Amino acid sequence: MIKVEGLSKRYGRTLAVDNISFEVQKGQIVGFLGPNGAGKTTTMRILTCFLPPTAGAAQVAGYDVVNQPLEVKKRVGYLPENPPLYTELDVESYLAFVGKLKGIRRADLKARIDLACERCAIEEARKTIIGKLSKGYRQRVGLAQAIIHNPDVLVLDEPTSGLDPKQIIETRTLIKKLAGDHTIILSTHILPAVEQVCERVIVINKGKLVTIDSLENLMQRMRGAEVLLLTVEGRDGPLDAAQAQRRLEQVAGVARVALQETANGRAAFEIQSSPGRSIHTEVARAVLEAGWLLRELRPAARNLEEVFLELTAEQKETRSGGDQ
Repeated sequence: MIKVEGLSKRYGRTLAVDNISFEVQKGQIVGFLGPNGAGKTTTMRILTCFLPPTAGAAQVAGYDVVNQPLEVKKRVGYLPENPPLYTELDVESYLAFVGKLKGIRRADLKARIDLACERCAIEEARKTIIGKLSKGYRQRVGLAQAIIHNPDVLVLDEPTSGLDPKQIIETRTLIKKLAGDHTIILSTHILPAVEQVCERVIVINKGKLVTIDSLENLMQRMRGAEVLLLTVEGRDGPLDAAQAQRRLEQVAGVARVALQETANGRAAFEIQSSPGRSIHTEVARAVLEAGWLLRELRPAARNLEEVFLELTAEQKETRSGGDQ
């Protein structure tokens, strides 16, 4: 549905997008992830035909963004970071105006407006002047204008920017509901949005592509050392946490043991293995041999922020090594 090959964009001496290539399949929700200034918005503007590339090619729904921009625009719904709203119009009038611009037939326009309002949960605000709406509702109206012509592809650039926590949750829920009917590429630097909404991740940093993978594979690939959370207590009395820590440090394959907390005769530890070692079985065996009561033993969850920092740090180190 989206195919990018060797795409680059230069502003004077600044190379904002540097020879990136990726594909997004039909019906997927893909997170386009990177820090501010990474080149995300520039890439989104190229895909939506707002900017021409300096080099490379991109196709959306089978049409070339340079040679067939009108065909691309018919099949793309775009929500920029700041929605293009006319604040003096009411919601319904604005959506009617947008629908006409996007070539919706007069006979179909009311049905399209009804469906967009229903899917974006703005039916109660149809007659409200946009300038009087909250930030969250304006974002919903922006999403409604992006889907009113039922596009094949939705490009959402920082769709939760500036929203409060409740509005962020509501906007993510709306985006999830649109999955399947549309291919969605979600550009953001807000990591929880990617974890909770997206199936795959494209990571970009300083204009360069860092990685493309599913969230599950990305977490697994970056895990490296195994990290376990262990909670134990003494069988016949309070547990000596310091003694337990020393014993756990002697388990084969264990690289580090950190005491997290002690309470009610229990002790909780974070245990890290040496790279490439699995220590789950050895730790469980050590607990049994010590005669402790095992209350919890589970892998420590890693969030996308940790993975992202590792990926971008790895890219920086690679570049530095290449310059020497």
